[in-house]
Amino acid sequence: MKLNIIKKISLSVFLLLTVCTCERDDICPEDVPTTPRLVVEFFDLSNQENIKDVTNLLVQGVGNDETLSGLGGGSTVNTVQLPLKTDENSTQFRFVKDYAINDNGTPNDSTDDFATGNEDIITINYITENVYVSRACGYKTIYKAVNIQFDVDDIDRWIALAQPLNDNQSIEDETTTHFKFFHQ
Repeated sequence: MKLNIIKKISLSVFLLLTVCTCERDDICPEDVPTTPRLVVEFFDLSNQENIKDVTNLLVQGVGNDETLSGLGGGSTVNTVQLPLKTDENSTQFRFVKDYAINDNGTPNDSTDDFATGNEDIITINYITENVYVSRACGYKTIYKAVNIQFDVDDIDRWIALAQPLNDNQSIEDETTTHFKFFHQ
């Protein structure tokens, strides 16, 4: 009988300690920064202090059929945010200026339609680093030693220059511009 009471007390103490040390499930607040996107702002090549819109811009990851949200070809913008791959050390994008669909004179037949515009392919190279945020939010990826390369064979490039805002550019948040793209 005494052994039974000791077992019950021990079980009760164990359960009480277990319940007291458990915490409710944490939820990552929306205002906590997660993996940042690369922020690019477009500037006028001939007057490099002036921001310059890009008309009918289409931005699409190379090897991806979907365009970036809001950048499907009808957008005129001066800033874009690019999601970078977290499991690789480079990401490629297609930037198509003055993007349009030519219906080839047959508006009711989409089989002969084709895309027009000036396409530039850029490659963004970087080193990834996972940084602990919190128990609820887990880890985020930041990008270090970020640089941008253009397709060297493109003789009709509309993006003339990509300039990082800092030497040894890193991307740790998406609240500021990381690169300036200069174009005509």
